[in-house]
Amino acid sequence: MRTIWSTLLAGAMGGVVTFAAVKLTDNQPVTSTIPQQQSFAKLANYGGAPPSFDFTRAAERSMSAVVHIKASESKASAYERQRNLRYSNPFEYFFGSGFGFEPQPRSGTGSGVIYTSDGYIITNNHVVDFADEFEVTLHDNREFRGRLVGRDANTDMAVIKIDASDLPAIDPGNSDDVKVGQWVLAVGNPFDLTSTVTAGIVSAKGRDIDIIKGGKAIESFIQTDAAVNPGNSGGALVDTEGRLIGINSAIATPTGVFAGYSFAIPVNLVRRIADDLIKYGEYKRAYLGVNAATMDSYVARELDVEFTQGAVVVDLDPEGSAAVSGLKEKDIITKVNGSAITTTAELLEQIGRSKVGETLDLTVVRAGKTVPIPVKLRSRPEGN
Repeated sequence: MRTIWSTLLAGAMGGVVTFAAVKLTDNQPVTSTIPQQQSFAKLANYGGAPPSFDFTRAAERSMSAVVHIKASESKASAYERQRNLRYSNPFEYFFGSGFGFEPQPRSGTGSGVIYTSDGYIITNNHVVDFADEFEVTLHDNREFRGRLVGRDANTDMAVIKIDASDLPAIDPGNSDDVKVGQWVLAVGNPFDLTSTVTAGIVSAKGRDIDIIKGGKAIESFIQTDAAVNPGNSGGALVDTEGRLIGINSAIATPTGVFAGYSFAIPVNLVRRIADDLIKYGEYKRAYLGVNAATMDSYVARELDVEFTQGAVVVDLDPEGSAAVSGLKEKDIITKVNGSAITTTAELLEQIGRSKVGETLDLTVVRAGKTVPIPVKLRSRPEGN
């Protein structure tokens, strides 16, 4: 599997450390000088039974829906790549393809999630973007040839198809309901170790880590501390019921392997993109047409407002949906369809999940007053 960034990769690994202490005594009585602390366990009510730490049901429900993907470049594609390189590299141009060496096809491995029972599989774009040959291995060890249906580099999403039926498609969850602190499992194939499950908690939502380059990128990751390593890319992040809540895509690391945090594309965005890729072969993205910045205390002082959460409009495309609908510079977007917006990443996710032609109900703060603005979404103009 190829890395998207030199210090950010997709994958998973981790463990649980158990601590125990044993006090050995002789036959003489021992007197403790540590005072006994009062327990308030019976007095406090925390709103229900403690969470279960038995993840076997979640693992059983999700493992069969996660596949291993081997992506390869054919020899013909490798020769074409080397030929194109000759026109951009003067050494290649004058001294020949590979300086006399035969071009070597590239290959890598990753994970995927069975999206539909008739063989559509979702994965990351960076797992498949270099390849034109795909070998898919199911949890029961059956192997299939796959074909690329569509991919989108700006969201790091892709869909491949295998000719099969009655496959164990994963049950989708709702990423809007995901809470920071809840337990989650990462399911995938790190280091080609097939059908591997790791556990952690959601440590943040709406995280933008600038891993997808370009002004059209959508990043609003679910951040977890479930171990993810090379090979986990495209695999499933599931809740404790085994329902899909995200597609594992990246890790923050100084070494190339898991170092504490991993990042997943939320399933509500995944489904929107996957449905377009299956239907059209491309992601038909709605276009709001604004450049926005996340509010902070400095921006709040500049705008003379008392709050520091939201996305402030820096400038607008006059042909964009926002400008046509009456949005203005310095408007602060605080809600989309009733959902709170605290960062530009959350705003981009909400727009990314919407379709061309839909109307979004934006709540903005303008000159200290709250103003509702309905915005009918247009498609992105050519060249934008």
